[in-house]
Amino acid sequence: MDEAEALNLKSFLKWTTELGISDTPSTSSDSCLGHSLFVSYFPEAGGRGLEAARDIRKGELILSVPKGALMTSQSLMMNDEVLSIAVKKHPTLSSTQILAVALLNEVNKGKSSRWWPYLRQFPRSYDTLADFGKFEMQALQIDDAIWAAQKASRKAEEEWNEANVLMHELKLKPQLLALKAWLWASGSISSRTMHIPWDEAGCLCPVGDFFNYTAPGEETSNSEDRVAGKAFSLQEDGPLKLETELAADHRLIDAGYEEDVSSYRFYARRIYRKGEQVLLSYGTYTNLELLQHYGFLLTDNPNDKAFIPLEPDMYSLCSWENELLYIQSDGKPSFALLSTVRFWAVPKTSRRSVVHQVYSGNLLSTENEVVAMRWLARKCRTILDILPTTTEEDCKLLAILDEFQDIHQIVEIKEMPPTLASELCAFIKSKNLVSEGICAMSSIARRSIERWKLAILWRYHYKKILCNCIVHCTEIINDIISQRDSIQGNLH
Repeated sequence: MDEAEALNLKSFLKWTTELGISDTPSTSSDSCLGHSLFVSYFPEAGGRGLEAARDIRKGELILSVPKGALMTSQSLMMNDEVLSIAVKKHPTLSSTQILAVALLNEVNKGKSSRWWPYLRQFPRSYDTLADFGKFEMQALQIDDAIWAAQKASRKAEEEWNEANVLMHELKLKPQLLALKAWLWASGSISSRTMHIPWDEAGCLCPVGDFFNYTAPGEETSNSEDRVAGKAFSLQEDGPLKLETELAADHRLIDAGYEEDVSSYRFYARRIYRKGEQVLLSYGTYTNLELLQHYGFLLTDNPNDKAFIPLEPDMYSLCSWENELLYIQSDGKPSFALLSTVRFWAVPKTSRRSVVHQVYSGNLLSTENEVVAMRWLARKCRTILDILPTTTEEDCKLLAILDEFQDIHQIVEIKEMPPTLASELCAFIKSKNLVSEGICAMSSIARRSIERWKLAILWRYHYKKILCNCIVHCTEIINDIISQRDSIQGNLH
């Protein structure tokens, strides 16, 4: 953090203290942070986050943000009559569009805005799917992901066009009327807002949006937490848990607006040691969903999924929704997918007699299981074979881009494998760059490289799931064959 950033942060934290935001139960605190949390930098997590200032117990209240400190379309219109009157003339705009316009309206005010110290903490751009250019979209390689990015981009542009009249009526500066500004505002809402019961668009929560993400369930894999957590477990003859700790055990996410105290409150989902990064679960997301809404993905996401195209008649065989037919991050087919493929592998004349078994998840027969596993493995292999790059090539390309960002020099194209050279040439062409070993790139091109890397990472993890599925299916087939051979050997 440079000196200017440090001063901006100091000014912001002073502002939040005045609003009553606090990480301590004491209402007499003269500081927003310091009792439970510190703002810190975590390069491996993408930058700024919140660090435990002390040892924190599971379920403990660690941050409270009063309602008056939440930025919502309602709060912005209450303090701006011109905005309020103008919005009422456009009843067809969604709550998200209204918040986006209101956010740009505050930026338009500059330093005169009450929210200026907060707005200065926002990133200048985002890496959500709506921000992807045509090249980055194609770099995803998988049709479903490309379609999701194209849909997000079209939606953002349509919403911008619909809100354009209102923005002109508010006399926003020309640069704030542009699509680029709209993408920034909608990216801010998509990646930073939190749920509130009175507005579908959610709220922007100062300090609360400094928490970085952890997938639900990740905290239970922490062995230290499991051991330490025993001290807080409920025993029949032992002490009762604190009410907040009991609530945390059943809380699906780590934060929420609490009507009785008119505040947004954040709780520790697990035990944190002093110096650890304190994380927040926004909910259960696949990597594509994280990329779409938040502009990042996880290298180890237990909730990630890979969807594969099925045989046409498979979809009509089962009553499962398509979104339930996927391969898990560990390579195992979902219950719905496994049941569907098993049912499809049954001869048509015998299907009626096994319907109950299929929907109960039971193994139909070893022969049926082998057919199902072979189909899944073959389908995954076919998909991998037709994709432009392998997982190994994706890793190599990421290493090349990392090296460029470190030393600002790209490996000679002639030294690269043909598939990587082709993709790099396509990037250079799409950004109107000339490469002679060294590229002097604009900030826009560098931002595009970050999005390109995200696309490569996403497709790499997708392919890894398919590879894991092939391994899983092969192991099951080999186990069945081995058991069959063993039984036959014993008979002889």
